[in-house]
Amino acid sequence: MERPLDLDAVQAFVLVADLQSFTRAAEALDSTQSAISLKLKKLEQRLARRLMERTPRLVRLSIDGQEFLPAARELLAAHERALGKLAQGAARFSVGISDHVTGSGFAKVLAQVNGYDPGVVIEARIASSRDVMQQYERGELDAAIVRREPQDVGGELLMEERLGWFAAPQSNCWSGDTLRVATFSSSCRIRELSISRLDDAGIPWVEVFVGGGIQAVGAAVTAGLAVSALLYRTAPAGAIDVGAQLGLPPLPLAQVMLHSRLKQARTREALRTLVAALKAA
Repeated sequence: MERPLDLDAVQAFVLVADLQSFTRAAEALDSTQSAISLKLKKLEQRLARRLMERTPRLVRLSIDGQEFLPAARELLAAHERALGKLAQGAARFSVGISDHVTGSGFAKVLAQVNGYDPGVVIEARIASSRDVMQQYERGELDAAIVRREPQDVGGELLMEERLGWFAAPQSNCWSGDTLRVATFSSSCRIRELSISRLDDAGIPWVEVFVGGGIQAVGAAVTAGLAVSALLYRTAPAGAIDVGAQLGLPPLPLAQVMLHSRLKQARTREALRTLVAALKAA
């Protein structure tokens, strides 16, 4: 009888396939990229098949990897049932996420977390970074993923995201010499930042739309109403960064922070997977 497959290696394979990144899979498993690569190499040797095609910029499944992936998922699910994790009932945690961080790929992120552990129930609240942090500090959330605000203390730096001046390709961003701007509500730090940069550069501007969230401001940009300061990950489809073209001032990187008070290993693992999936999105 041939030796059984290494379940840790199978789990690593599924995460690399889902996240399309050895680095993100390592973060989800609280491991290292080299350890994940070694697990995958041994799994490929055991199966006598090449499962991944690797280039410096791309990780994707081979034909054999695509065929093996459904069986790998079934194997992991059967293992969890055998351990009784799924029969234990649901674990639960609440997390607040800045609407500037979720982006359009959030549905895929949730699917990846659910695929890792279907027994974890996530209560997700999407709001401005300031509102999320206030809820976290009041003890209403177990974790928070937010842009760093000047007054924030503590937390773990997850990533730095680019900000740009986005507009629809054919929109008219000027009213004479005055820049037409779509902004967020007054509680948003990005609004304060973008307006102060325009003022410092001596660029006159007029507010033509104020949105209460990323979807509203994104819709105004798509409609061609104005230009807006947005993270690259949340810019609406088809919008382009017109900052250089219009001579607008550069914007700094936005720091995305994680705050967590989770103690249970299972929910901490699910949160790690959520973070890795967000970074890979």
